[in-house]
Amino acid sequence: MTASQIITLLVLAAVVGALIYDKLRADVVALTGAAFLLMTGVVRPVEVQSAFASPAIVALASLFVIAYAMELAGLLDEAIRRTVRLCSRIGRAGLWVLIGLAGVGSAFLNNTPIVVLSAPVVRDVARSLGQSPKAYLIPLSYAAVLGGCCTLIGTSTNLLVNDMASVAGQPRFGIFEITPVGILVAVAGGAYLFLFGPRLAKSDNDKPTATVDEAMQPPTRFREPGLAGGLVGTAEPFAKQVKLKPVAALISTVIFVAVVALAALNVAPIAACAFAGAVLLILLRVITAEEAYSGLRPEVLMLIAGMVVLGIALDETGLASSATDALIGSMEGMRPLVALIILYGVTLFATELLSNATVAVLFTPVAVSMAEAFAVSPAPF
Repeated sequence: MTASQIITLLVLAAVVGALIYDKLRADVVALTGAAFLLMTGVVRPVEVQSAFASPAIVALASLFVIAYAMELAGLLDEAIRRTVRLCSRIGRAGLWVLIGLAGVGSAFLNNTPIVVLSAPVVRDVARSLGQSPKAYLIPLSYAAVLGGCCTLIGTSTNLLVNDMASVAGQPRFGIFEITPVGILVAVAGGAYLFLFGPRLAKSDNDKPTATVDEAMQPPTRFREPGLAGGLVGTAEPFAKQVKLKPVAALISTVIFVAVVALAALNVAPIAACAFAGAVLLILLRVITAEEAYSGLRPEVLMLIAGMVVLGIALDETGLASSATDALIGSMEGMRPLVALIILYGVTLFATELLSNATVAVLFTPVAVSMAEAFAVSPAPF
């Protein structure tokens, strides 16, 4: 092994160990690893620069600004208020409507504002109906995750995998290319949550502590969990309930739909469309520059940038190709479907220990190489 390979391997082990130990923020860990690789000459400054200016970073930052503009316009709060009124008429079924809407919204918007705004309402309405809140809060969380898997912009991991696959020589995914599979998975997951979620979450037999009308009042925001290794981020920008501003809501919605439409029609890449949309919102004074900066989630952006630097080091030093060759050699004679199942299982297990961004960076080159070795399309991998 070369000196660069040894350094990269040690940094990788240290980053993975620190993320599993979970005493430091994930973005700090990733940036520390990137800084060490830069100082030791394993990666060059231009490669670090490319990581911080990657399309995934630009797209995510811009989408965060657009989502925050829609929140400041009162769109999400208005949707919550209308759903609460629906709950007052149809009871428990209204909670599942809210959970379903959260899933649909997460296909296009960041999960954080959706869950932060919905969770207190779900909790209070459930209590007002004499139901256990946790029988609905966990399904709410999972619905947001399942919805995020339905489009390219649904989660930061989708955009990151798209970026890493492009670096590996693969064509970029379309914004709705994964939607058919994503919808099937989301529907199956949603049906499971509806049928078995309440049974798995043991009932607390909560006594009603609020009426549905009281639940319509500005909800009490729960304290930020502060998970060091998670991608929760800060909920502070979404903590204040906002009244609907019709003009701002209309403009931000039109711009968001235009961004999605232009990207879907391949007029321009999603990063370019989202960036133009975010800037246009500022120029039209729907959101100020200061508010736009407040809506950014730097801990997510920096985590992804730091992990991309690590991915570049793995590629440049040849460690990624060596590991892939060894893995593929052990799968000789195996059917592609079995290899795909193994990759799914290993990835699923790895995300229990590491952040999604870390796993995406480490496994995307392996997935592409495995597919090429079996002479099949890399897209499912």
